[in-house]
Amino acid sequence: MESLREVYDGCYRRLVAQLYTLCGSLAEAEDAVQEAFVRAVEKPRRFAQVENPEAWLRTVALNVARSRYRRTVVFHGLISRSGPPPAAVPGLSPDHVALVDALRQLPWEQREALTLFHLVDLPIRDIALHLGVPEGTVKARLTRGRARLAPLVRDFIEEIDHV
Repeated sequence: MESLREVYDGCYRRLVAQLYTLCGSLAEAEDAVQEAFVRAVEKPRRFAQVENPEAWLRTVALNVARSRYRRTVVFHGLISRSGPPPAAVPGLSPDHVALVDALRQLPWEQREALTLFHLVDLPIRDIALHLGVPEGTVKARLTRGRARLAPLVRDFIEEIDHV
């Protein structure tokens, strides 16, 4: 049995090209093939027993692409029934972009806690239940996240105050 790395090196591009012809989108094709490889990594024993690894990966990638296509069709059907979009959809303001850039520099757990608390407006108890962690952990993540976020947004906040 070839190693997963050898399979990847040998057939990734070919699989992406095959999926691209089906999807019509290089990004969708790459995502589907990458998802197939992720599933192979998640189940190494099962993948090791596969007689034809490339065929298995192709089947998984095709199933992923098919599933995404179906969800897209359903989504577009729902959107088309909801009427036309509002006349003016506001773009992202510079302050929003700056905040997102700053948040991206934080560890995922802190970013998640800050977002759920400050943007989604969930209470600490609900965040703890949602994340499956104790309330004290949520509080610690919020405290640490705010401390790390403060210097990242200080210049941005000072610019807003001077305008």
